[in-house]
Amino acid sequence: MSESVLNILTGPVVLLGCGKMGSAMLEGWLALGLPADQAVVLDPNLPPETAAALADRGVSVNPALEAIAPPSVLLLAVKPQVAPDALPKVAGLVKPGTLVVSVMAGRTLSFMANAFGADAALVRSIPNTPAAIGRGVSVAVAAPTVTARQRELAAALLGAIGIVEWVDDEGLMDAATAVSGSGPAYAFLLAEVMAKAGAAAGLPPDLSARIARATVAGAGALMDQSDLEAATLRQNVTSPGGTTAAALAVLMDESRGFPPLMVEAVAAATKRGKELAG
Repeated sequence: MSESVLNILTGPVVLLGCGKMGSAMLEGWLALGLPADQAVVLDPNLPPETAAALADRGVSVNPALEAIAPPSVLLLAVKPQVAPDALPKVAGLVKPGTLVVSVMAGRTLSFMANAFGADAALVRSIPNTPAAIGRGVSVAVAAPTVTARQRELAAALLGAIGIVEWVDDEGLMDAATAVSGSGPAYAFLLAEVMAKAGAAAGLPPDLSARIARATVAGAGALMDQSDLEAATLRQNVTSPGGTTAAALAVLMDESRGFPPLMVEAVAAATKRGKELAG
């Protein structure tokens, strides 16, 4: 979070929900320079030891709502199924100039506008689980009411847990969620099934699991550090007529291989996202 962004924070950053994603974001903000006394956590289910540890660091935990100064930011990190009950309780915190950022899956800008008003500055985003180690991907869309400075602030807050990509069409959020939000599960599944395949080929299961996990993690790290396209990296590993080429002939089969399965999987996740959003 840059100093210039911190300078526009005239009030606290209020975090509604401090589970895995919320706590990862809070730690990112503090690491990037947000003063602890400018952070407010609202979470009635916070374990007492966690609440005490945050309070010891200067974070305000579960204060009376009327005691909270008009916030610069209200970040919504509660589970989407509790949002209909949780959001009206904090609607009074949203003042003119307050930026509301949601990381709730499936909850639309319209849903938030119903809770906070059509004039509220709203940003909808969906991070993914690597946010826990600062390597997340957040895809975000802003309502027309969001100013350029507020968009910069949202980018800084979300950027504390990884990279941020913006879309102008909220209709793309379900597809983005299907790729980035659900995507880590696809990578974990790859390591899982590679381990099982290695065991089926004769490797001791524990050895197969270790090398499959390390291979997926290493390939991801290489791709992250390389400027080459994923397809080029794949081709660089593949010698004509070699073992990798034999495996890819199966995995890349146009009728039953990985490409058509992934298209179908992302389409299914996109469809389900639209259903959950109503």
